Amino acid sequence: MSENGLKVSKFVSLFHLEVLNKGSDYDEAMLTVPDLNRPGLQFQSFYDYFDPRRLQVVGKAEITFLKGLTSAQRRKCFDDLFLYDIPALVIARDLDCFPECIESARDHEKTLLRTNEVTVVFSNRTSEYLGRFLAPCVTRHGVMLDVYGEGVMITGDSGVGKSEAAIELIMRGHRLVADDAVELRRISDGIVGTAPEVIRDYIELRGIGVINVRQLFGVRAIKTFADLDLVVEFEPWDNNKFYDRLGIEDHFTEILDIQVPIVTIPVRPGRNLASIVEVAAMNNRHRKFGYNAAQELANKVDLRADGLQ
Repeated sequence: MSENGLKVSKFVSLFHLEVLNKGSDYDEAMLTVPDLNRPGLQFQSFYDYFDPRRLQVVGKAEITFLKGLTSAQRRKCFDDLFLYDIPALVIARDLDCFPECIESARDHEKTLLRTNEVTVVFSNRTSEYLGRFLAPCVTRHGVMLDVYGEGVMITGDSGVGKSEAAIELIMRGHRLVADDAVELRRISDGIVGTAPEVIRDYIELRGIGVINVRQLFGVRAIKTFADLDLVVEFEPWDNNKFYDRLGIEDHFTEILDIQVPIVTIPVRPGRNLASIVEVAAMNNRHRKFGYNAAQELANKVDLRADGLQ
């Protein structure tokens, strides 16, 4: 997430918008909320619940309403709107812009834009993009992959074998999301992981160096983002530590105020970490659907014990 938001000028470039008028704050203005506003009520002079931080979007309905007004009434509608510190006004459907709108935008030094997209399509696409861009974000050290449809982030100390396990998983047909640094964003009630743009598609292997996964294995081996479903923590094997051998209880770690399932995998020579991660991902999916093999076994043992008494 940008500390201040997405610059309007950057947004114009990303969405290929036509600039009808550059406001005085065009290069500094920020989009700081993902919600958009269609100012139909504002054209009726209703500003009681108006949020000027939102991008303002005018579609066919608003244009049709404004056509029924006199030139002076239209000018007042735009003057009232541009009195607020809005980031920009966007005209959808490539509709003609009223002269009163252009004049008012110039007089108030406000940014006026236009898109050829249908209003609903533009609004949905913009809200979705801003929702991701502006979402709360943290960066964690680790490797994230899509394993059997489960978003798995492998964490652990440097050199414990995260990237080596990731390469074997990729060779088995799973997909890399991010290596070394994973950007995690809270979107709605879930966590979405992706890679910082500068290191996307790259993975580091000690003894070999940096490789481009997309170039070596093809686009099938890459996924741009994935929901975070499970954290797998690698740690060196400690003979003095007790490791859970049944797995009846679920364990969680908190990321951006959301509880994410976590399993700890002790690492020592001879353990096939890639296979263990695959099983952990499949087992996590089973648990989400209500099946717990360890609990089932415990219940069978209890029933057998009760029968012997």
